[in-house]
Amino acid sequence: MIRLHKSVALPLAGLTGFETPLSEEERAIQDTVHRFARDVLNPLGRELDRMTPEDVIAPGSPYWTAMFESAKLGLDPQLIAQFPPEVAVRIESMIGEELGWGDAGLAISIGVATAPLMMAQSLGNQELIDMCTGKIGCWMNTQPDRGTDAAILYRDELSAAGKQPTGNVTAKVGADEIIINGQSSAWISNGSIAQVALAYMAADYGDGYYGAGEHGAFTNGLGVIIPLDLPGISRGKPLDKIGQRSLPQGEIYFDNVRVPKRFAIALKDDYLGNLASTWSYAGTHMCQVFVGVARAAFELALAYCHQRRQGGALLIEHQMTQLRVGDMLRRLEMARAIARRSLAYARMSPQSHPYVTAQAKVSVTDEAMKITNEAFQLFGGNGTTREFPIEKIFRDARSALIEDGENYHLTLRLGVLAGKLYQNGWAQE
Repeated sequence: MIRLHKSVALPLAGLTGFETPLSEEERAIQDTVHRFARDVLNPLGRELDRMTPEDVIAPGSPYWTAMFESAKLGLDPQLIAQFPPEVAVRIESMIGEELGWGDAGLAISIGVATAPLMMAQSLGNQELIDMCTGKIGCWMNTQPDRGTDAAILYRDELSAAGKQPTGNVTAKVGADEIIINGQSSAWISNGSIAQVALAYMAADYGDGYYGAGEHGAFTNGLGVIIPLDLPGISRGKPLDKIGQRSLPQGEIYFDNVRVPKRFAIALKDDYLGNLASTWSYAGTHMCQVFVGVARAAFELALAYCHQRRQGGALLIEHQMTQLRVGDMLRRLEMARAIARRSLAYARMSPQSHPYVTAQAKVSVTDEAMKITNEAFQLFGGNGTTREFPIEKIFRDARSALIEDGENYHLTLRLGVLAGKLYQNGWAQE
């Protein structure tokens, strides 16, 4: 049935673009997080961007203000899960977008801070829940020799006759305790300040690091929650980088660190499934955050085009500018749709997969970079100065094409997945 209108009025558009009507609860949540992003994350993120990595994590830094204020919001995933699934997905998507709109680095830091607690809650392990509650967490998966390839799930991704590397952090699993040695990569989000880690690594259960039979090319693995105040744990220097400077990152070192075996969340047989579940969950947050980053860039450019005059007219009055602005908005709507569809699949599908999440992360961050680059270009020479925030957003967006999995490599994995699905009967009718 065609819905008839009496006039050609402007379409309804909100913070998240051409959105279907929100309930009072949804709007209240969105407005609350938007105010937090506008009044706290955005100004503090810009302040942190100018600081050294050491000053970002120092006592009294604006970083701690942002984390303290974010805790007040009460954005507990368990509360969101009480809504009907479709509503919960939209709420989670809007929250992630608003946080990313405020500041990419702080949005990621806030998101990963609860990773160990969410794992403990998913397992229903009260001891681990108590250990993680109120703590800033990190997700420790990447290592110097195991980066984007840290979670190879299919033999096709290894070189001919090759073996998955054990990496730089390894564990020896005994009857009652786990002994961990090595170092993580420098890209562990919250690594330089986290109090507890959700960690994945190669493990020796007494018969070596590699499995038997057809699984002999892959390392045995371990998932474990680690209190980061244990003896033998130290940190590297906080990472100095071009973008997302408000996100503390850095190495974590382990020297014969002894962890009670009861802190393990995935032993030998459960390792890959647990890691895949965590990866599927984490990638969806990246999607929502970088829709917000893209939106911030678009809105800055849109406002600038209504202020800046060229050729005797406002930029927005030039036809070519209208084309460029329209293309940015089109890409933003597309990125939001992909991000939300990916989130819905990860939360509601009976069998999700990290490569599905990964392809959405690639699409969203690629589009975010294109939107941000076009916004940067519209600012002209002004965009290259620190007087305008678009240069910061440009740097933040560029990091996302490598962060949480390098985009070319993740796209390769989607090709591997397509082949596996076809071999299983998909797309053959």
